[in-house]
This record gives sequence, C-alpha cells and structure tokens, in this order.
Amino acid sequence: MNSWMWLVGMVEISSMLITHKKATIGDMERAWHGGVEELLKQLISHDLVEECAVLKTCNRVEIYVVSPKGSKVLLSFAQKMNVSSRIVDFLDHEESLRHLLYLASGLESMIVGEDQILGQMKELYNIAKRVGTLGRVLDTALSKAIHVGKRVRRETRINKGSVSIGSAAVELAEDLLGGLEGRRVMVIGAGRMGSLVAKAIASKDLDVIYVANRTFERAERLAESLHGLAVPYHQFSEYMKECDVVIVATSAPHNVVNAEMISGVVTDRNERLILIDIGNPRNVDRDVNDLEGVDLYDIDDLKGISERNMQQRIEEVKHAKDIIEEELQLLNAEYKRQKADKIISDLYKKVERIKEAECREAINKLSAYHTIGEIERKVIYDLTRSFSNQILAEPTKVLRSAAEDDDDAFLNTAALLFNLNGKEEKKRK
Repeated sequence: MNSWMWLVGMVEISSMLITHKKATIGDMERAWHGGVEELLKQLISHDLVEECAVLKTCNRVEIYVVSPKGSKVLLSFAQKMNVSSRIVDFLDHEESLRHLLYLASGLESMIVGEDQILGQMKELYNIAKRVGTLGRVLDTALSKAIHVGKRVRRETRINKGSVSIGSAAVELAEDLLGGLEGRRVMVIGAGRMGSLVAKAIASKDLDVIYVANRTFERAERLAESLHGLAVPYHQFSEYMKECDVVIVATSAPHNVVNAEMISGVVTDRNERLILIDIGNPRNVDRDVNDLEGVDLYDIDDLKGISERNMQQRIEEVKHAKDIIEEELQLLNAEYKRQKADKIISDLYKKVERIKEAECREAINKLSAYHTIGEIERKVIYDLTRSFSNQILAEPTKVLRSAAEDDDDAFLNTAALLFNLNGKEEKKRK
C-alpha cells in the first residue's frame, strides 16, 4: 500500500487501559515504569507509531497510539512491561474515542463526576504536545474530549457534591467512625490531592485538623485556610498520637509512613488509629497492616464510596451520556472531513505548483519580445488562479461528499488519479 492509500484510510487510534475497574493500586504500581515524557519518547521511537499520548493518575494508566498496527504495538508493549492480561483493556478506534469522552466527563472515574480528571487530561495533552508526539488524529480527539468534559459539567450536575478521591477518603473516615464531629484529623501532603482532602473536610465540625507537608510554608497556607494547625514534617508522627484519622496524600514516589513510625504512635492508645493512604505510588508501608491498633486503607477501599456516589448521580449520568453521543457523532464527522481535506489540500498545492511554473514560463517567453510590467504579470497570475479555482471547485465538493459517505475507495482512487502519493514528480522535459 502506498503512502496515500495509507493516509486516506486514516491511521486510527488504539489504546491500552489499566484502571481501577480491573487493577488494584499494587497492580498499577507494578505496571508503571519511568516518567511520562520518557514513555512518550520510547513509544514514538517505534517504527509503527505515528502519534502517542500517555495518561497516569492515582487509579489509571492509559496509553494511546496512532498506528496502522496499533493493537499489535500495544500488546507487545504490555508484554514488555510484564503487565498481566487480566488487568488490561485494549480498545479500537471507536471505543477509544468514546472512552476519552466518558473519561473527560468524569464517567470513568472511581468517583463519578470528579473534576480532577479534566485537569489531568489537559496536562496529558500539554505534555504530549511539548514532547512532539501529537499529530492531527490524537490532537483532534483530545481537544474534543476536553471540550466535552467542560460541556458536561456546564450542562449537568454530574460534579455537584463530593466528587474526588480526597472527598471519598473523608467519606470513608466518616463511615468508619460514624462521623467526624469532635475528631482529630491529620492530612499529610498539601499538594493537589491533599488540598482536595482539605476541601472535603473543611465543613466538618472537627476538634482540630493538622496539616503536614515537606515544605512547611505550603502546610501553613493550607492549614490557615482550614483554621487548622501546620506541623513540622519531621515531627508529624508525634502529632499522630493525638489523631483519630490520618489521611496520607503526598506525591512522593516512596513510603513516607513506615511500620516503625506507626508502632511508636499506637503504643498506649485506647482507640485504633485509622490510616487512609490515597497516594500513588502508595505512601504507607504495607507492613503497617501487621500492627495491632491500626487500620490501614488505600484507594482500593474507596470503591464502596464510588458505588454509592454512582447511585446518587444516575440521572445526571444519563444526561451526560446523551451529550457524549451527540459530540461523538460530531467528532466522527470531523475525522471524515479530515480524510477529504488532506487530499483537497494536496491537490490545490499540486495545481498551485503547476500554475506557478507555467506562469513563469509564459512570462519568460513574452519577455523575449517586449517588456512585461506588473500589470501584465498580475493579469496572467489572476487568470490562471481563476481557471484552477473553477476547475477544482466541483472535485472539492465531490471529495467532501465521498468522505461524509465513508467512501474510502473513491478517495483512494482520486489520490491515485492525481498522483497524490507523495512521490516526486518526474522533471518536465
């Protein structure tokens, strides 16, 4: 198949998903290798990958490629990463598009309707753009997804109420303790996730809230907004002794709470300490589970909150799905136009090259007999431009109509007829 036959058929999107629906937080930690930029560069270096994008959040790892052999490329990549087929979903083009729109709208999130995913998708788009791995196909899909995510939140109530991993962690703590009134809570981490926890907990009638962060000034700012108390990071274990609940939400790529630390905390306590770890990678050493007097929970334990959240938003989900299906039709129509637009663009460029060459030759011949001024040059160029535009007007309409009807055979024939296959034309004699 020559290059234009390949382009007209449009190389489609394939995706590989590892999410909370099948994978535990431990599975996702084992499936992730290196940074996002490093992974993008590795993917784009593959001979069969034309475009790629990667999304990593606390409960999902997703890889998108544009390739003539996308499923083969992703399957090979999954095997290279030693990812179990048990936790992976592979999607074709149409499935990938629908998933992206659902994802941006918050329908694929553990906490349905959460807003954080939209910002994470914008970040994914910007990173891939900066690294240079986006082309027209993925750019179109991601731009549409971000647009749809905004529209769904604007036209539905999908994101009203407690809709984040942080708020789910607070709900879990409330369920476990029968409420947080009069309780002492510590939040470790004052970044994006810690701030979500703080936002969710701000309205609770707590006795006190402690905030610890590696950068003390950041902890102070967050604590001040909550009327809480910032504590030095290297001393947070001392303050834990007074707490009923500790929610750990840092972006550290390693454990910040270990068994030795917690062993010292739970000594001489009458009540059990509740530890909720929402970091990814996890921030609390799993050995903490073996200690007496402490109950450790992580993101996997928030799924019950997720199911309850889904029931509360069922009507909003229906409305969001209607919007997504409408926008998906518009997205597919845009891709169809792109098939024709590529041929039309190359056809106009080819005619323009011919026109320029013929005009120069005509002017050179006329110049041998008398002087050619700017007026005469303009008349010649305007005349040939008018001819070419009138001649191409009807083929343009027909090509766009063929694209709308998914008539790839016709588009391929047109590309071959006008020799739009990227090969250099033979020099004119």
